[in-house]
Amino acid sequence: MTQTLIALLMCAVVLTMVVGPDAGSAQTKGSTAVIKMASGGEIVLEFWPADAPNHVKNFLDLAKKGFYDGTRVHRVEPGFVVQFGDPQSKTLGMDDPKMGSGGPGYTIKAEFNKRPFDRGVLGMARTNDPNSAGSQVYLMLGPAHFLNGQYTAFGRVAKGMDVVDRIKVGDRITSIKVVSQ
Repeated sequence: MTQTLIALLMCAVVLTMVVGPDAGSAQTKGSTAVIKMASGGEIVLEFWPADAPNHVKNFLDLAKKGFYDGTRVHRVEPGFVVQFGDPQSKTLGMDDPKMGSGGPGYTIKAEFNKRPFDRGVLGMARTNDPNSAGSQVYLMLGPAHFLNGQYTAFGRVAKGMDVVDRIKVGDRITSIKVVSQ
């Protein structure tokens, strides 16, 4: 029994050394996502899996499933954020009191990191509970360093910030396509 446990432990150690501790995040390394807006234009996102691996994986998984396709931007705060990711925005009126409260049916734990919330950063929205994030995200229109260490930054706009600047409440996201590099 002891020899079997030692053999299994040694196999696990060797496997970790060969494959690496971040083997599951290999699918997120080098991935980008292209947001196509119904009003015209594209936004290219790049991700930071080393800083927030679970947030990156969550967003990419949802995008691959088409979760964000057809959703609308439900919040725009000039100089601050553009927010989207509520699945209810596909059908609810923009003035519905439930708008902005929807998610994927689960939450993920916070991955606060040292990335500053500067213009173009992709962050994960949440409630007052740090571990309540799900699908709603925001793109920074300007710096907001009071968010640093309080919210999870997990990517940035690599191209198309001019498109982000033109977004209005109610604008529809046609699709988000993941591009692996």
